[in-house]
Amino acid sequence: MSSEPTPEVYERGRGMDAHNQVMRDIRAENDQSYDPREPTRVWIDEDNTPDGVYQSLTIILNTGGCRWARAGGCTMCGYVAESVEGGSVSHDALMDQIQYCLDHEAEEADGESGLVKIYTSGSFLDEREVPAETRQAIAKTFADRDRIVVESLPDFVDREKVREFTEQGLETDVAVGLETATDRVRHDCVNKYFDFADFEEACAEARAGDAGVKAYLLMKPPFLSEQEALEDMKSSVRRCGAVDGCHTVSMNPCNVQRYTMVDELFYEGGYRPPWLWSVAEVLRTTTDVDAIVVSDPVGHGSDRGPHNCGECDDRVQRAIKDFDLRQDPSVFEQVECECEFTWELVLEEEASYNMPLAR
Repeated sequence: MSSEPTPEVYERGRGMDAHNQVMRDIRAENDQSYDPREPTRVWIDEDNTPDGVYQSLTIILNTGGCRWARAGGCTMCGYVAESVEGGSVSHDALMDQIQYCLDHEAEEADGESGLVKIYTSGSFLDEREVPAETRQAIAKTFADRDRIVVESLPDFVDREKVREFTEQGLETDVAVGLETATDRVRHDCVNKYFDFADFEEACAEARAGDAGVKAYLLMKPPFLSEQEALEDMKSSVRRCGAVDGCHTVSMNPCNVQRYTMVDELFYEGGYRPPWLWSVAEVLRTTTDVDAIVVSDPVGHGSDRGPHNCGECDDRVQRAIKDFDLRQDPSVFEQVECECEFTWELVLEEEASYNMPLAR
């Protein structure tokens, strides 16, 4: 029996050591525990795909947690705080979670969802999180659906693993948390260790397994001004859209999650989540990209989520959701508010050393 490497050994030389130490200290404050037989979250929604709009069943499996997060991990990600203690969850417990989600779908949805999306706090394709036996059983469980999305860091994207889904007749997408196409921002602001070249290699590996890739980007990680974050997202969307096999780009505006560096910065007045106007601006100006570009502002309108002034947040959010399904930028012409002038001033005047200029 091989010994279990510590996170520090596995991740040595990856990311910023100072960031990792801070993140480990912050995560150690969490003392909650979770049932390994229930998923972290499950819900029914609608999603735009290369084959049209589908009703979707979204599943966040409760695993032993992202191995990168156990080493310290990303500055904004608190999902590992919801993971089961001990570093692993058994095959039987994970399949109980899948059954829980099927029961939820039977009760809440109008029929079976054509699209199934499966996430963990880390990488579904990492066999330390989801064993091969479980992965294969899940592929068979959803073989009668049309499309499936599974999440993974680039390290674990393997054509043979992907084929376990495509050979079931499932249109398969690998969701990769790229966060940004700018290596400096990904390393220094997000504390993610891989390069854009690794993402490109993962796309090639997915294509070899007859799958596509859905890139997840992070709008406004810590240490960037609003203008810097806006320009980084525009550039990142375009670079992702130019990669063969990357057919969808999902831009996630950063929200403030517990037990993270972003939470510490927010508490001290050093971070503001992005403006919803910035999200709309990225979507509006990248419609010529050869990919579906969408966004799902989680926690919109709250201080800890992407927000404007409070008066227009719901209207802008509805326009964003409408754009996701129709890809029509004219939806943004139908929303306006006086706070756009404040947002424009922030873009002009805010710098990294004086942010946030406005709350």
